[in-house]
Amino acid sequence: MSVVRQIVARNLARVRERMAEAALGCGRDPSDIALVAVVKYVDLPAVEAVIAAGCRELGESRPQQLWRKADALPGDRVHWHLVGHLQRNKIAQTLPYVTLIHSVDSIRLAKAIDERAAEIGRTVPVLLEVNISGDEAKHGFAPDELEPRLAELGELHHIAVRGLMAMAALVGGPQRARRDFAMLRELRDKMAAVAPQNIRLDDLSMGMSSDFEEAIREGATIVRIGSALFAGLENDER
Repeated sequence: MSVVRQIVARNLARVRERMAEAALGCGRDPSDIALVAVVKYVDLPAVEAVIAAGCRELGESRPQQLWRKADALPGDRVHWHLVGHLQRNKIAQTLPYVTLIHSVDSIRLAKAIDERAAEIGRTVPVLLEVNISGDEAKHGFAPDELEPRLAELGELHHIAVRGLMAMAALVGGPQRARRDFAMLRELRDKMAAVAPQNIRLDDLSMGMSSDFEEAIREGATIVRIGSALFAGLENDER
């Protein structure tokens, strides 16, 4: 086994241990929480290493890099998640690759995805991104904007809304992160009670390398982990 594969396998095992500890500590089943390996900053050998270690849910935040990496890893070995902002002019090229789009941040984008998905005869699973922390640099629906938009989203038949996604505030540490994640869970619960029948809000994509344990304690069903998986590699730039 190469050094890269050894490092990544060890890191992945430790992340899974931490996920399980966080889940069990709050009475949750660890198997209910999915790990998406965010490969934004790593090269193909590192991506291959995380796949070889058993993680086949891969995330990219840049559509062009997702296309490139997916083309280099043909077949059905992995499922690709877009976790970053999607511009409308990149929808057509992105849809054939993705299993789940985490970052639908506006009605305009949702409608554009729905239109293109209809053209190719597909229903695309998506999450609605919420700017739960209020950071001006972040994309996403404002929390109080979401409920008035649910009816419009329910009229789109080629996207399947499956939940919400958010990032914690950039500052404030674990306590602020946990508060933000709790707010997203509470918002999800409120929206689930009034959403159209074709909108499911089962998933909460929240938590990254610095705060995934707090996210799990507040109900995350998907965590997006990058730097914790690839720490120690020579090309580690995170």
